[in-house]
Amino acid sequence: MKAHDGMYIDGAWRPAAGGDVIEVVNPVDEQVIGRVPAGTAADVDTAVRAARAALPGWAATPPAERAALLTALRHILDARKDEIAETVTAELGSPLKFSQAVHAGVPIAVAGSYAELAATYAFEEKVGNSTVYHEPIGVVGAITPWNYPLHQIVAKAAPALAAGCTVVLKPAEDTPLVAQLFAEAVHEAGVPAGVFNLVTGLGPVAGQALAEHPGVDLVSFTGSTAVGRQIAAVAGAAIKKVALELGGKSANVILPSADLAKAVNVGVANVMSNSGQTCSAWTRMLVHRDQYDEAVELAAAAAAKYGERIGPVVNAKQQARVRGYIEKGVAEGARLVAGGPEAPAERGCFVAPTVFADVTPEMTIAQEEIFGPVLSILKYEDEADALRIANGTVYGLAGAVWAGEEAEAVAFARRMDTGQVDINGGRFNPLAPFGGYKQSGVGRELGAHGLTEYLQTKSLQF
Repeated sequence: MKAHDGMYIDGAWRPAAGGDVIEVVNPVDEQVIGRVPAGTAADVDTAVRAARAALPGWAATPPAERAALLTALRHILDARKDEIAETVTAELGSPLKFSQAVHAGVPIAVAGSYAELAATYAFEEKVGNSTVYHEPIGVVGAITPWNYPLHQIVAKAAPALAAGCTVVLKPAEDTPLVAQLFAEAVHEAGVPAGVFNLVTGLGPVAGQALAEHPGVDLVSFTGSTAVGRQIAAVAGAAIKKVALELGGKSANVILPSADLAKAVNVGVANVMSNSGQTCSAWTRMLVHRDQYDEAVELAAAAAAKYGERIGPVVNAKQQARVRGYIEKGVAEGARLVAGGPEAPAERGCFVAPTVFADVTPEMTIAQEEIFGPVLSILKYEDEADALRIANGTVYGLAGAVWAGEEAEAVAFARRMDTGQVDINGGRFNPLAPFGGYKQSGVGRELGAHGLTEYLQTKSLQF
């Protein structure tokens, strides 16, 4: 798609307040593929004012009408799914098949789920002698990351619109083109002017202005824990609600009774998917001491198959960051069994699929979020030791447990301090709540739980 040179505000593409631009770079060949405006606090203010003005009318729109517009939006996204996939591949670098299946397919499913929820959710209920109303919280400031650029937009905008909120979106500066495509789809669906607004820009400028704006009632942010902490502090000072989906360092626990080969191969695939740029990726594989050597061999072989199949990381800065973590793993005594810090290609932001063995829980690569195709394999003595390692980070976003019997896996998963756990390779469910414990965030996305983040309650007593 051709990049817009303006902001989508109050139902139209409008010139930015300033003249600065952001260059969009394809990380495969590091060529500039487009330019978008670098929004300022003035652009954010204009967008928030438009959203505030549109709020009363949109909040009063019957849920069935909001559902119909979301259904129309879902159909438009589906009709443009090839363009969505090609756009994400161009600005993120993900292989086209992955972009088609995940970057385009998942947002379509999520948009459809919120169209259905808007039509069926009980926005009013009787509780004894009271009537309880679930009302829109107001103007939502949505700040989204680059790793799943359209999914993260839809996961915030769709429930907010379903709830009757208006939205100002600030997408990641690395992937603004698919955000502009989403704004085009919103416009085509007939969503009223001012209900959805888009401001492209840098996080420290436009993102911060959006989080600080007094006209914003809720800030929904997905990204690093460090930035989430700053947003929470700003919002807390204004007594403003936040929904934060932050970092992760998820454990893939393989119990002795599990199908080891399947658990290892699926685990490696999970980490290498999207070039490791997934906050819920199972980047720590925990294996019993008696099966450790076999698991390491399986993982190294599986990772080697991904050398030609994964795309680059998003940009040169991220490439340097990931390679720095690999070098730190070697320096701290972990053993490389696949990949390494050397660039696998002369051009592009590629990182070799990397697997470390002999990793101990206190090592940096076992504690910090790397956000690249890097897997650490840790050894445990017994279930108590495995649980200690699995819970032994500041994060708690996701994880996996494998066992011969489902009940055994469930019993272990119930003791994990994490928001979502896949049992024996459980499939993604767009209706299930997603979010973290500890420093992995506050609140939940997806399904009915995601919708409630954008609602506040009022009770009338009779």
